[in-house]
Amino acid sequence: MSDSEHFKLTNAVIIAPLIGVVSIWSVYWLELLNKTNFNEYGVYPRSLMGFRGIIFSPFIHGSLEHLYNNTIPLAILLAALFYFYRGIATKVVFLGIVLSGLITWGIGRPSFHIGASGLIYVLASFIFFKGIFTKHFRLVALSLIVVFIYGSLLWYIFPVKEGISWEGHLAGFVTGLTFALLFEAKVPKPKKYDWEREDYNEEDDPFLKHFDADGNFIESVEKNETEETIRIKYHYKENDTDDSSVND
Repeated sequence: MSDSEHFKLTNAVIIAPLIGVVSIWSVYWLELLNKTNFNEYGVYPRSLMGFRGIIFSPFIHGSLEHLYNNTIPLAILLAALFYFYRGIATKVVFLGIVLSGLITWGIGRPSFHIGASGLIYVLASFIFFKGIFTKHFRLVALSLIVVFIYGSLLWYIFPVKEGISWEGHLAGFVTGLTFALLFEAKVPKPKKYDWEREDYNEEDDPFLKHFDADGNFIESVEKNETEETIRIKYHYKENDTDDSSVND
């Protein structure tokens, strides 16, 4: 499978980010409409009631700023995931929500942990490490782009700021790395040229025959031409009008 066949724009590349963004904004709009707060549906560590937050917490945000900060990274990373890893993208998203939520539930402080940032860390971590592991030039380039844009996210897997669930970030980071190690992704095999093959023989290469052992260009070209002798016979007839014919 060539690069053009593997990396192509599909409906999922547009639909998946759209669903993600609409989902988190719809939940926030419902909170405003009903003048209520869904924070209690977040992950509350080591609590049976807080266990439900494993599924609900990615859709709940505490403020408009919190929601906005998660919207753009979620949309970009979901689009990248479904474009470059469409075969396993759905599995990464849903299992990423569950596993990162479970880890947060197990290691988190006794507080409600909410927001899509855990999933964002899953996506960023998976895309970065998977690209490095596959060694495909396009996926490695994608990994470098993720580092360039979202490299600062790494600091927030540590308790560097109050009010931020660093446990959820750490859970997402570890989950993405784990998936990058365990999940197999189909990537196109790079095209191999003749000189890259194991049975390649330089002496048979028609291009290299024009160079000597020191790399100097050889101008002389062997010519194997067969000279043909063409004989032409003329026949004359004595008539009132002289006709001549030529036969090869």
